[in-house]
Amino acid sequence: MGDRYTITVEAEALKERFNAEVPGRYEPRYNAAPTQVLPVITQGSKGLSFFYWGQIPGRSKNRAISPKLLFIEKETLTEKLSFREALLKNRCLIPADGYYDWKKISKKGKVPHRFIFGNNAVMSFAGIWEEFEDDEENIVHTFRIITTPSNRLMASINDRMPAVLTREAEKAWLDIHTPEEELIESLKTYPPDKMGLYTVSPRISDLNNEGPSLVRPMAPADQFGNYSLFD
Repeated sequence: MGDRYTITVEAEALKERFNAEVPGRYEPRYNAAPTQVLPVITQGSKGLSFFYWGQIPGRSKNRAISPKLLFIEKETLTEKLSFREALLKNRCLIPADGYYDWKKISKKGKVPHRFIFGNNAVMSFAGIWEEFEDDEENIVHTFRIITTPSNRLMASINDRMPAVLTREAEKAWLDIHTPEEELIESLKTYPPDKMGLYTVSPRISDLNNEGPSLVRPMAPADQFGNYSLFD
């Protein structure tokens, strides 16, 4: 999947959807991106927390952030001890009502798409989180999104997509007593008939851009603003 997603609903709708307290600092996000502080729901919490996606700003030293810090494949969760410990102890939900990815149309050209869920529903991605000290000895939390193989709607753009949980699976994901086998089983490829997609503005490529205009449908255009007839 691409490294952008959305959670565009207001605080009250988010509170009702997850039965969780929503702090006043929450704001809808139309271009959630790596290194940003974004809302998550962790095991044992009664409300939203705010963790960095992937890593804290500035640690990449102007290099692109490794996808390994942003995503973790379902198939690898039990392969490394650190991943397995996070699966058992540090699970979280990442509220989302859509995500972006780019379809390659030429050697350099890519057209951005937004994937949404039925009736513009607010869903959640399965995630794991980590805790560490930064250079100033402050406690910092980061999260990664778990991915599954893509469904047929997504497959022409990317071979991976976020692990989208059903409401029943959300409860199990946050339950500290859920066995490992059940956790892995809950990470299913989301059905394509419960999703939709459309092309959006190439402005989402800049993580500094925000606002409702980013999620409006637009004619297919690549990251250079060139319109495409082949989407």
